[in-house]
Amino acid sequence: MSEFVEFLKEVFVEFGLIQARKMFGGYGIYYKGTMFGLVADDTLYLKADKEIAKLFIAKGLGPFEYDKGDKVVKMSYYVAPDDIFDDPHEAALWAQRSYDVAGQAKVSTKPKSTKGKKVSSKR
Repeated sequence: MSEFVEFLKEVFVEFGLIQARKMFGGYGIYYKGTMFGLVADDTLYLKADKEIAKLFIAKGLGPFEYDKGDKVVKMSYYVAPDDIFDDPHEAALWAQRSYDVAGQAKVSTKPKSTKGKKVSSKR
């Protein structure tokens, strides 16, 4: 685990106990099993939807991007504001926003259950 990722455990101490999992050369940052952040090249990115993306953009913070063939893919994770690294309360506030967004995204992408529904089959 990188020193930066270990440092994030201290940054988010007021928010709660976070976990990090290796992924694609970086790390996913999780709270209670939900990924709300990612680390690439020792840079923290936090999950955003259209509404909170405006808060990141207002601070001049851009999204996580990567090259895929001949195009650039922008993900819904934005560079974390610098002030969270010195202010545990501010870190908790930004983490909670991103965690809430990630939780909503998780709910909206769950497949609908067919339990209890009659499924017809054509023969």
